[in-house]
Amino acid sequence: MSILLPREDRFYSLIEASASNVCKGAEMLVAMLNDYTDITAKAKAIKDVEHAGDELTHETYEQLNRIFVTPLDREDIGAISSALDDVLDLVEAAADDFVLCSIEEPQPPALEMAQLIVQSCEEVQQAVSHLRRLNKDRAVFRDRLTEINRLENQGDEVYRNAIQGLFLQSDPLVILKWKQVYDHLEKAIDSCEDVADVLHGVLLKYA
Repeated sequence: MSILLPREDRFYSLIEASASNVCKGAEMLVAMLNDYTDITAKAKAIKDVEHAGDELTHETYEQLNRIFVTPLDREDIGAISSALDDVLDLVEAAADDFVLCSIEEPQPPALEMAQLIVQSCEEVQQAVSHLRRLNKDRAVFRDRLTEINRLENQGDEVYRNAIQGLFLQSDPLVILKWKQVYDHLEKAIDSCEDVADVLHGVLLKYA
């Protein structure tokens, strides 16, 4: 991130870049499940995106240590960055599960949950794009947070149904493998709501 950027733009740009990178990772997960071939390479590509997200998080913390005046409280900037990083970590973990657990083919609930992650990440990306104009855009900002919460509730329902169907299986190894996959997918959706919770705190503080 260029040192020539104004201080406010620098932090907003880092947050926006992180949110965009999270969306990229989530979209790659859906693409992998839709075209379930060469999954080792595709999971590795998602891991590379996750590493890029780590670099953005590290740069954000470096800038926080270097710059005295920030556009938002530094703990809020750090919390947003950390929450976004958590989402991508779980997306990467879910992608890796399909390789580590030798999943032969994705089950429909897994694809549905992955699509919900993408939708949630898109809402997060839209929300953070309004941070620069929070006072002006507070209604739109709040709508995005409400939608993230709705998607999380939808994800919970898909997860519960998936687990219920999973325990009808007779093979305990299949149950263990898919339980791990579904847990990571569900936690990724939950982590999007965690981002929304942090952003809601920012809304209450600054708007």
